[in-house]
Amino acid sequence: MKFIVSSEIFDAMPDLCVGVVVAKGINNKKAYPEITAFLQRAISEAEGRFKDKRVKECTEILPYRKAFQALNINPNKFLCSIEALFTRIAKGKGMPSINPLVDLNNAVSLAYTLPMGTHNLALSEQDICLRLAVAQDEFLPFGATEPDNPETGEAIYAVGNQVRTRRWTWRQSENGKIDENTEYVFFPIDGFVGVNDEQVRLAAQTLAQWLKIQFNAEIKIGFVDKNNPETEV
Repeated sequence: MKFIVSSEIFDAMPDLCVGVVVAKGINNKKAYPEITAFLQRAISEAEGRFKDKRVKECTEILPYRKAFQALNINPNKFLCSIEALFTRIAKGKGMPSINPLVDLNNAVSLAYTLPMGTHNLALSEQDICLRLAVAQDEFLPFGATEPDNPETGEAIYAVGNQVRTRRWTWRQSENGKIDENTEYVFFPIDGFVGVNDEQVRLAAQTLAQWLKIQFNAEIKIGFVDKNNPETEV
């Protein structure tokens, strides 16, 4: 199984890079107090950093808004996941605990100011791809029972024709959702070469360490950019 970024994505975002962390052998059913504490620290620090600021104007967020425009996505209507997280926190709304894997993902995302996804890999042996949508693709929103179709040409994370994330880093699907039974997970960490690629690599290393220490998981780390558009997962 591979993670592959299509050439069309790099045509729109030539400086895109994606850190990849894959973890296998997870027990997501028990409590992990250290992860809960990590998330609370990350929320508290984010509140201090972004209090009384217009998140969309912050230097860490602007590259993602620019990339949304390059992908023909309105960044005012559809917020990048990291902008949405910090906007919520800046308004004093905090962040709920979901489950240990999602909480750890959110904590690292906040700590490094990077959009990160979580995808259950146990549901399919097909490659996971960041590509442009085609007519056959289907997306199942959280909580929904009927799928809808992304617009042709929309940037998506997908496994086969099953869309895992719409509009690049906007919203994930019910398919591939992380729950208490998830044991095998793929984390993409999206950034830009020459902007925050070092943060992407550090976030991947930090995430991998937490996954090893807390879950005793089997870990694989990768890094994808225009010169290396795929990696084994």
